[in-house]
Amino acid sequence: MSAGWLKSQHTFSFGHYYDPEWMGFGPLRVINEDRVAPRGGFPPHRHANMEILSYVLSGALAHRDDTGSEGVLRPGELQWMSAGHGIEHSEFNASESEPVHFLQIWIQPDRLNAAPGYEQRAFDPEARRGRWATLASPDGADGSLAIRQQAFLRGVRLGDGESVDLVLDPARRYWLHVAQGGAVLDGRALSAGDALGLVDEGGTRSLSGRGAEIADVLLFDLPA
Repeated sequence: MSAGWLKSQHTFSFGHYYDPEWMGFGPLRVINEDRVAPRGGFPPHRHANMEILSYVLSGALAHRDDTGSEGVLRPGELQWMSAGHGIEHSEFNASESEPVHFLQIWIQPDRLNAAPGYEQRAFDPEARRGRWATLASPDGADGSLAIRQQAFLRGVRLGDGESVDLVLDPARRYWLHVAQGGAVLDGRALSAGDALGLVDEGGTRSLSGRGAEIADVLLFDLPA
């Protein structure tokens, strides 16, 4: 989707893009890759009963909501907003000269009509170079952001040929999303924006980086 100031690509059905085969993946409902031009942004709008994560790849994203929370999100940071029983917020490019490129992720909560919540946290990219780091979890373990769902978001950064194991539990489902760079999962090449859904699978897979750009890979560990 392109609206002049906005270029948006959707993993799952969203807005005018509708694919009945891809309405979501378990509680994972949205992964939108958005590029917002300088001085562009989303005016105040409302959400309810959705866990919303924003992950900036380049540039800076400003946030403001009607609970009084506000902040600027930059690469290496993750923002959590729980819409709860209802929240109004706006998002806009914090720069007057540079575009902002980010992922917006929606996860359906495991409870309804809770109080809205907001938090953002910086994660050192080098702390996940060649190893998984937990970015979001149900209980905020290991310094992650606590979300209202029995789901985990983990991230890893891989240089060309660097690898990590991906250990799968057949009682869970997984969505592997390449945010930047290139990666290979057990011989299958993936580029930025590519993803794989894994259901009813166990054992250990090998994930490695591919190409000159550092791969930034996100793993959603979701209830079946």
